Amino acid sequence: MWLIISFVLGALALALIMWLRTSHVSLTWYEWLLGIIGLALLLFTILFFTDALGETEPKAGTMFLLVLGLPAVILLALTWQLTARRIKKA
Repeated sequence: MWLIISFVLGALALALIMWLRTSHVSLTWYEWLLGIIGLALLLFTILFFTDALGETEPKAGTMFLLVLGLPAVILLALTWQLTARRIKKA
């Protein structure tokens, strides 16, 4: 499963970088940082959730979705909004 996820993430990163170069959009350092932290939290949440379900501990997995999954989604949405507003402003 993680091999497929890493291939998909690599393809998405390549597509993002190619899109940024063709549309002449540059991201600031904190947008990159927020995006990377949000993605790392999301991947860690997926890892822990799938492991918790495999060990028949669904409550621990769902609580971890709330504890780290929600901040991951908030960080990714914040990164998207910062970038979209800066592009729209320019």
